[in-house]
Amino acid sequence: MGKIITKPMELAEAKKLGIDSWARWECEPSSFPWHYPDQETAYVFEGDVIVTANGEQTHITGGMLVSFPQGMECHWEVRKTIKKAYTFNFPIDEEA
Repeated sequence: MGKIITKPMELAEAKKLGIDSWARWECEPSSFPWHYPDQETAYVFEGDVIVTANGEQTHITGGMLVSFPQGMECHWEVRKTIKKAYTFNFPIDEEA
């Protein structure tokens, strides 16, 4: 099972990836389990989230590009409303 990959990214750089055509999602503060049936890549416009998977916590905030591996079971704790654009099967490279 893969891990969550995060990297800081300016909005202008994210737009070059085509985020304007990606689906949008917003969630107010809450806590819930989640499963990723497909690999998902998201650009976070704003928010503060802790995602726990395989005993590891990942802190996600605005201005980040995030990749969640296919099949991941995790728990989301949305601490500040999150607004993101997302797409499927658009993996990012850890070193990129």
